[in-house]
Amino acid sequence: MPSNLKKALIAGAAGVLGALLPLSASAATDKVFVGHLADYSGPTAFVGKYYADGIKDTLAWINTQGGIDGTMIESETIDYAYKVPQAISNYKKWTARKGMVAMQGWGTADTEALISFVAKDQVPVFSASYSGHLTDPTGKNPKTKKPAPYNFFYGASYSDTCRALVKWAKEDWEGKGNSGKPGFVHIGDNHPYPNAPKAACAEYAEEIGFDVKPPVVVSMKPGDFKAQCLSIKTTGANYGYVANLGGSIVSLIKSCDTVGTDIQFMSNIWGGDKLTFEAVGEGIDNYVFPAITPFWSDKTPAMKTVHKIAEAAGRDTSFQTHHYVRGVCSTLYMSEAMKWAKANGGITGENIKKGMYAKKDWVPTGMDGVCLPASWNAEDHRGINTVNVYQTKWNGGDIKVDRISQVTLPRREDWLGY
Repeated sequence: MPSNLKKALIAGAAGVLGALLPLSASAATDKVFVGHLADYSGPTAFVGKYYADGIKDTLAWINTQGGIDGTMIESETIDYAYKVPQAISNYKKWTARKGMVAMQGWGTADTEALISFVAKDQVPVFSASYSGHLTDPTGKNPKTKKPAPYNFFYGASYSDTCRALVKWAKEDWEGKGNSGKPGFVHIGDNHPYPNAPKAACAEYAEEIGFDVKPPVVVSMKPGDFKAQCLSIKTTGANYGYVANLGGSIVSLIKSCDTVGTDIQFMSNIWGGDKLTFEAVGEGIDNYVFPAITPFWSDKTPAMKTVHKIAEAAGRDTSFQTHHYVRGVCSTLYMSEAMKWAKANGGITGENIKKGMYAKKDWVPTGMDGVCLPASWNAEDHRGINTVNVYQTKWNGGDIKVDRISQVTLPRREDWLGY
């Protein structure tokens, strides 16, 4: 066979094969996979579903905006119902079958269980767990459970948030003219998420002059908590850190109102939102909680982008909780690190991690006023150390929320990873 005829036949066969394939080789490589673990049906779904929607909608929206500078994001959202084995199983499936380059995660128990896996596989995980245990990438603090070089989250850690609330509480106590040591108590389930800041926060509370009371265990499931409220009352604590969320908090406040427990409740980042406030009713008056994004109705210009993301997904744009907004911010930080990675060697897990270190005090493009400036570096994954403190006011059914403080915490080395 003449060589020129042979070449023509080969070329023709290649063309037919290319036409039969769903994607050409170049197109097949022009996408990357991002896994997404969510709780839509488990014990934290009360808040988890809104955060998960924020992530899912933003991943889709990024693709409508051209993806990662032309590279599309393939994603899959799995409702793992807050069960650690399911989280690990899906993580392994995604890394083995999909070549996952990054993951948006959810809970503390599963995120901490995956620390060693993601470090070995070099898969950055952007979690909704703000456990302080995830903030030490090198393990230089002896109190760090495990080095977590591939774990990131948008926000202050649970430990730092609790420390900020305790700092506010001390100022509140003194500002009201009280003397002596105020009492502090941790209130939450015996579970990795509520327990994450317990020891660290108690130490700081004692350091600045609190009388730290024994913690009171309250289930994350709603129930009758009158007995626990009587225990809180017996301790004589003046300020209580509520480490649970959703229905559990609703039950707690109502139960404590019934037995006359006089305490200033301060919640973790997941324990304060409009739906919880409305479910509690009058008892929510003076409730203190932290937030790191504006609320849905705020007029910050960049909130228009958040509304567009929700609108494109067919969501109700009249209201979403601020947990949805945090999901948006988490995804946009990840996507910008992916853009840096693409421009600096390719979208791999290792390069995405480097992309998280590329800038200081940075906000995703166009999101000023919605996402707080954050800084991560190779030795410190405490991206944000500022906590906005809010308080609710009940006015005959009208719930008003005011920011009462902003606390910026020092980046103490003994607080890293703890």
